Amino acid sequence: MADDDAFLVRFWGVRGSIACGGADYVRYGGNTSCIEMRCGPHRFIFDAGTGLRALGETLQAPVDADLFFSHSHWDHIIGLPFFRPAYSPDNRFVIWGGHLTPDSTIEQALRQAMKTPLFPVPLDIFKARVTFRDFRPGQTLEPRPGVHVRTAALNHPNSATGYRVEYGGRSICYVTDTEHTPGKPDQTVLGLIADADIVIYDSTYTDEELPRYTGWGHSTWQEGVRLCRAAGARKLVLFHHDPMRDDRALAALEQEAANAFPGTVAAREGLTLTP
Repeated sequence: MADDDAFLVRFWGVRGSIACGGADYVRYGGNTSCIEMRCGPHRFIFDAGTGLRALGETLQAPVDADLFFSHSHWDHIIGLPFFRPAYSPDNRFVIWGGHLTPDSTIEQALRQAMKTPLFPVPLDIFKARVTFRDFRPGQTLEPRPGVHVRTAALNHPNSATGYRVEYGGRSICYVTDTEHTPGKPDQTVLGLIADADIVIYDSTYTDEELPRYTGWGHSTWQEGVRLCRAAGARKLVLFHHDPMRDDRALAALEQEAANAFPGTVAAREGLTLTP
């Protein structure tokens, strides 16, 4: 593809639950969920964890982008108030959410987070032109010309949404914060990732650890391997790393996963992939 038609994903935050830092978290990074996709001239951001702040520091006005939320738990929204481009009137953002109930929109959730006594200033402090759009999981969206975004409901407390971005005949899937039932592949996820070029998957735990965390809403790298094999997906990216898993532990896990499904990588801050 020409540069104007480039399709890529870059990782700005790869941790789950809570940000972590220190010498043991340098290789993979400690910021919570935030990824950027470029589809030719179009920019898409998925989740607004603490990684969003660093992404914002690289953007120069005017910025015109879409921000999709998997859900509104703290680790996926906490970076939004610190996203510098949101404070410039030269910028425009469309914010999408599909995981909430008809009585609770993505705008309402974000307003609640940026409200006293939880936060000192309200959402209205943003000067950028912001539009909110809600959808039902299962819908296919066309946020920009030539870009199709398929959506699917995930198994997570308070629900969550998985995404498949299709552009130029290629596809990248973002499937985080979902819990599987051992021995019963999630048919919704299988349908979403079928023949995908890249699958970013919730790999918070291992199969051995999962029984201790039943009901917490997360999956394992082994299930990611099984799903990608069954769906004919080409590349697996482990994501939403447990904050207790330091660089050494993640490197060992990454190698084990790559041995099981060649080409598998663990997401790390700064990693850029093209399908």
